[in-house]
Amino acid sequence: MKKLIIEARINELAKKADNPHVAYTPEEIVADALACAEAGAAVIHFHARRPDGSESSLAEDYRAAVTGIRARSDVLIHTTLGKFHSADAEQRLAHIEALSERSNEKPDIAPLDMGSSNIDFWDPRAKAFTRHGNVYLNTTENLKLMAQRLKGWGIKPQTSLWTVSNARLMGAFVESGLIAEPVFAVCYLAGEGFLAGHPATSAGLRAFVDNLPSARVEWSVLGLQTDLLRLVPEIIALGGHVSIGLGDYAYAELGRPSNADLVRQVAEIARSTGREVATPQEARAMLGV
Repeated sequence: MKKLIIEARINELAKKADNPHVAYTPEEIVADALACAEAGAAVIHFHARRPDGSESSLAEDYRAAVTGIRARSDVLIHTTLGKFHSADAEQRLAHIEALSERSNEKPDIAPLDMGSSNIDFWDPRAKAFTRHGNVYLNTTENLKLMAQRLKGWGIKPQTSLWTVSNARLMGAFVESGLIAEPVFAVCYLAGEGFLAGHPATSAGLRAFVDNLPSARVEWSVLGLQTDLLRLVPEIIALGGHVSIGLGDYAYAELGRPSNADLVRQVAEIARSTGREVATPQEARAMLGV
C-alpha cells in the first residue's frame, strides 16, 4: 500500500478569534510548520500574513517564512498565489517569481485553481446568505500562463479541484503538456455554509474520485468549513491523501486544536489502518518534485 502524504494547511485567511493557534507572522508560521512536520506532515501550505492577520502578497513576507522553515526541515513548502480577487496572472505570480531567483527560497509547490467559483457563504438554519458577491476568477488563459511560468521555474503545481468540471480541465492541461505527470491534485469538499465545493459527504468525495482523468494523479482532499477528520478513513481506504488544517476549519468542537494536533490525528488514523505516513523525501518521489 502506498504511503499517505499529509499536507498541513496552516492558516489560509483564518483568524485567531476562531482558533488562537492560527499563524500570522513569519515566526509563527515557521514554528507551526516545524511542529506539523514533526507530527507527520510532508507538505506545508501557508499564506503570508501581516501581524494584524491581513493578507500579504509581498515576497519578503514569504521569504522570511520559507527560509526559516528550510533552515530546520526538509518538509515540502507550498506557498499560495497572490490575492485571489486579482485577475492579473503576472501579479499573482510576482512573489513566487521573486522567490524562485534563489534555490533556498523557491517553493516546491504552488496552487493552480482549475476554474472560477462564486464565493458565497450560506446559513442553512436562517436560510439566508451571510456573504456573497465575490467571484474567484481563474480563466483558462490565465491558468495556461501560470502553468507555463511554474514549469519554467521548476515548481510543482497543485491543481485545486472545486468541482468535477475542474478535474476535466486538469485532464486537458495534462494532455496538452501544460501539467506534467504525476499530477498533484486536491479535491475541495465543503460544509453546508460554503457552497463552492462538493458536499463533504461520501457521495461528494466519490464524485471526484470517479471523474479523475486517466493520467497519473496523486489526489488529496481538503474540507472547507467542515470537519474533515470524519472522512479521513474513507479517503485513506480509497488511496487518497489528506490536506488538513486550521486554514480551512477551526475545529471548535474538538477544543480548538493546533495544526500539529490535526496532523497527528490523521497519522494515527492512517497507521491504525495499516497505511504508513510518507516522509518529505518519500513525498517528493511520489509527486515528482
